[in-house]
Amino acid sequence: MGFFDGLRSGREADFDSGNAATNSIELTKRHSQVSLTKQGAATGHLRVNLAWRMRTSDVGGLQKESLLRHPFRALKPPEVLGHSQSMVNVDLDLGCLYELQDGTKGVVQPLGGYLGDANVAPYVKLSGDDRFGSASGETMYVNLDHRDAIKRLLVFVYIYDQTPAFDRTHAIVTLYPSNGPRIEIHLDERHPQARSCAVVMIENVKGELMVRREVRFVYGFQAELDRLYGWGLQWGRGYKTKAER
Repeated sequence: MGFFDGLRSGREADFDSGNAATNSIELTKRHSQVSLTKQGAATGHLRVNLAWRMRTSDVGGLQKESLLRHPFRALKPPEVLGHSQSMVNVDLDLGCLYELQDGTKGVVQPLGGYLGDANVAPYVKLSGDDRFGSASGETMYVNLDHRDAIKRLLVFVYIYDQTPAFDRTHAIVTLYPSNGPRIEIHLDERHPQARSCAVVMIENVKGELMVRREVRFVYGFQAELDRLYGWGLQWGRGYKTKAER
């Protein structure tokens, strides 16, 4: 069911204004897209944030098992237990496939150091790489003052290391426009073997900037996302340097 289906059912006010209590719009399968242009939010810097944490049941189970084997660990503060090796291995990365109106295509991601630029093409800038799912997470900026140069942006999340972990985390991608409510996309579907997820598409449709929920989990990496969305880039195996880690 699309955005306009929601309008026909008389939910325009609820959807356009977001949640009054939290000042947010959650994109779901039922209500999957919103217009930044109609929200008056198609200018300035759009901030895109990825944040995640371990599922509570997993953390509890890990701690209980750890305390049974090592009872003196109960004396350690919670934050020490929280950063066990199993949690450190959950390394979600934020990335973006971009296509500009002049046909230029590429990727912005931590892997390979393709951090982009907000002031010149591709007008997308990644601030850094968060390895531990901290409160600030990973953040990307899109300069919408150059929206006429942008054709489409696919924001995605992938797991760098060899451990599929979407099933062990609560992950959320939040878009913070320059005006109006934030836009939230929850990655809450259970796909234990998935390594990548296409989260949201930002597309220039006849001058109107549309944000559309995707949330498509795949078992491969960027090359598979490329194939699904027809980007046509060439991919090779990449590794993080110590600085990127």
